[in-house]
Amino acid sequence: QVLLVETGGGLVQAGGSLRLSCAASGITFSLYQMGWFRQAPGKEREFVAAITSTGGSTYNSDSVKGRFTIYRDNAKNTVYLRMNSLKAEDTADYYCAARIGNLRVGVNGYPYWGQGTQVTVSS
Repeated sequence: QVLLVETGGGLVQAGGSLRLSCAASGITFSLYQMGWFRQAPGKEREFVAAITSTGGSTYNSDSVKGRFTIYRDNAKNTVYLRMNSLKAEDTADYYCAARIGNLRVGVNGYPYWGQGTQVTVSS
């Protein structure tokens, strides 16, 4: 059974920082591309960032470039999302996702998902 568990969400003031973690089990983690997505109230789920299986390449959405960093520790089967300079518009449920193969940015490209962790940015 594949299990992805996100932690680290919470309430933070605008301009602050937060680090999300996603611990994976049930997969050979080092073979999987990992992604972060978010879904704000009343909005579609959207891509945030992705990282290749070895961590050699990353891709961030335009809305978070320069503010968010995705990285991974394959020895710990964990992928992280460091969020800096948070804005109220970053408020959303954040989801970790996993896939094998090419780096993808679409929701449909990821067969495995965590349950999400809530991030609320106050202004």
